[in-house]
Amino acid sequence: MSAPLKGLRVLDLTRVLAGPTCTQLLADLGAEVIKVERPGEGDDTRKWGPPFIKDEDGRDTDLSAYFASSNRNKLSVTIDMAQPEGQALIRKLAAQCDMLVENFKVGGLKKYGLDYDSLKAVRPDILYCSITGFGQTGPYAPRAGYDYLAQGMGGIMSLTGEPDGEPIKVGVGIADIVCGLYASSALLAALHHREKTGEGQHIDLSLLDTQVAWLTYEGTNYLNSGQLPKRQGSEHPNIVPYRVMPCSDGFFILAAGNDGQFQRFCAFAGRPELARDPRFATNSQRLANRRALYDILFEITRERGQTDWVEGLSAVNVPCGPVNDLSQVFEDPQVIARGMKLEMDLPGSEKGAITLISNPIKFSATQVRCDSPPPHLGQQTDEVLQRLGGLSPEELAALREKGVV
Repeated sequence: MSAPLKGLRVLDLTRVLAGPTCTQLLADLGAEVIKVERPGEGDDTRKWGPPFIKDEDGRDTDLSAYFASSNRNKLSVTIDMAQPEGQALIRKLAAQCDMLVENFKVGGLKKYGLDYDSLKAVRPDILYCSITGFGQTGPYAPRAGYDYLAQGMGGIMSLTGEPDGEPIKVGVGIADIVCGLYASSALLAALHHREKTGEGQHIDLSLLDTQVAWLTYEGTNYLNSGQLPKRQGSEHPNIVPYRVMPCSDGFFILAAGNDGQFQRFCAFAGRPELARDPRFATNSQRLANRRALYDILFEITRERGQTDWVEGLSAVNVPCGPVNDLSQVFEDPQVIARGMKLEMDLPGSEKGAITLISNPIKFSATQVRCDSPPPHLGQQTDEVLQRLGGLSPEELAALREKGVV
């Protein structure tokens, strides 16, 4: 089986997380992704460690674990786009690419002749995706954007944290990641449109827009009620009981999403009368009496251990689960069975391999690609520029002498 996007070529002018998340997904799905990086510097995240992947002598390489998380299956080519010769090389590559993804500030590539209008002249049907903090239009368009700012400005931090605590960001750069996922979906939709019409287009995505979009039901609750939601810690605004519960040896998650599940929980807990109590019989009543119910349930759940609750409730089809740390996540038999830990050969490294998180997509007729580890800076420069740029070894040597590549 081959990967579904085999034969597609993507020029990747992104760095950090949102853009690389998009292009790694396209690469996992089979596209040839050519990542252009600054000579001698590369993607900023190459230096975002420790931890770093070490070489055979135990020294840090230019592969931080952060960089490795979103740059597998790519080819690294170093080109200095500030030099005219570098700009010409990128235009030459763009002419042979189906897609281009960039996350420069608005207008940042125009001065190099690498904006959409300029590259459309050399590849009329190119699909050009720009990822910025605030989009190509609007009063904030010129501003630099960062995940943390998007989480704050887009509202998710107002929903995250304990009721009496301060707003909290999500533990990973989720605004970046979600924007990257939206970008990949948009590019594939644009590809379908191009296949029907032959028309390329410019795609405009911003961290703030996508952050606002994934407020989902909390945003819609507010828009239709006018009531600002409050931080609820691990609780749910519309479902009770649905939160982290204390037990005798730690915590577990109880997620009783309907009245039947609540009834089965009460029966397993040895308190069937709670499901008949008029304060708690329906979800609406449980919402109105949330604090009173949790005061009772906390006393009950503290009487048993996590394993008893998780295994017992799962057996009677009540959604529940442990709160795992990362060591427990990657030792979980379900995570192992689904192949979510990926070992890739990495010649020249201390262990001869690198461990990454797998792509979660499972196809029946095609496969996800996992054959190329994150590249060292400029690792494929000569190969790509000879194959697609038509450069001779002598021309490459001359460009390298000038610092263009």
